[in-house]
Amino acid sequence: MTDQDSTGKQPKSREWAIEVGARRSSVWFFRFVRRMIRLLIFPWLRVTSVGGHNLDLGGPVIIAPVHRSNLDAPIIAGVGHRRMRALGKPSLFVNPIGAWVVAALGAIPIRRGAADRDAMRAARDILALGEAMIVFPEGTRQSGPKVSGVFDGTAYLASKTGAPVVPVGIAGTERALPPGAKFIHRSRVAVVVGEPIRVPEGRMSRPAMHELSLRISADLQTVLDQANEMIGSE
Repeated sequence: MTDQDSTGKQPKSREWAIEVGARRSSVWFFRFVRRMIRLLIFPWLRVTSVGGHNLDLGGPVIIAPVHRSNLDAPIIAGVGHRRMRALGKPSLFVNPIGAWVVAALGAIPIRRGAADRDAMRAARDILALGEAMIVFPEGTRQSGPKVSGVFDGTAYLASKTGAPVVPVGIAGTERALPPGAKFIHRSRVAVVVGEPIRVPEGRMSRPAMHELSLRISADLQTVLDQANEMIGSE
């Protein structure tokens, strides 16, 4: 990895992050942070959830949430019990203490602006270890109640690994922590976890992969609609 921060320091490697995340101390640290999220953030945001058991499937699982806020991943981690891996920007892995924290919580560095192939390789490595991984099908953060489009990367990753895709709708996080906000505003947040989408065995054709993306998009819209109904017009 050749990324550097403004001081020229190199971020920690992907291999280092995977090794740190595998340590028992990291698992205990994740459990502590998860408990703090549930004790402090959940009451403040009045978090309610449906279908959380689908986040705790065994083996490799692709957790596929909508993305409206930087709160999305922590909220999902609080609803489920498994630690979930995710790809993170390299700047998070420069400071030694900060790098250990994000790696222990499950993040893996990926080169900013790197080819999709590199990101897919990192994700496949994680799923090959039998872990759960958060992948945002919409890519970057979006806004509003509509799933505007889903990239085929999630379907490609599922087809190559055989991991089921679990769609997750989250409502209220965009209001609680909009882009640029420094504090979490008191709001109401709802999480709806859909049924896992099982991937057919064997190699998938491009048309079949596109159909899978359409299925993921439709299921995401369904769970997002349900989450928005739960918070009502507040």
